[in-house]
Amino acid sequence: MLEVGDNVPDFCLPNQDEEEICFRDIKGRWIVLYFYPKDNTPGCTTEACDFTDALPDFRDLDAIVLGVSPDSPKKHRNFIEKKNLGITLLSDENKELCKTFGVWQLKKNYGREYMGVVRSTFLISPDGKVAYKWEKVRVKGHVEAVKEKLKELKS
Repeated sequence: MLEVGDNVPDFCLPNQDEEEICFRDIKGRWIVLYFYPKDNTPGCTTEACDFTDALPDFRDLDAIVLGVSPDSPKKHRNFIEKKNLGITLLSDENKELCKTFGVWQLKKNYGREYMGVVRSTFLISPDGKVAYKWEKVRVKGHVEAVKEKLKELKS
């Protein structure tokens, strides 16, 4: 897993409109990169809606918000339209970025073990380093915590 202080390696992933978003093109700003398991599920929907509601605050802090899951660009587009989301969602279908950040892990649910995305958020500084991270995120109050940490790191 990438740790605080680590350089974020370059990556390119398609967004919900199948446009390629590359780290080299967005580096130089604060980036909230959050990983979530699946579109249109209760926790993921709440988190995406909370980030959408907070977008003006993140813009005021000169930060961009990107959500990442293994879902396809088409599923992301459906999720955005269905829930009226304002954030950009990146499709990591081969799970390369999830593995790079260490969020693709063995999970347990009702006694069943499987590989999946562990909900995590990374704050990336303008110099391209991990400035802060949250692992095994609980959705309630999370977006507010990210905002507060970003304000603290910028001051």
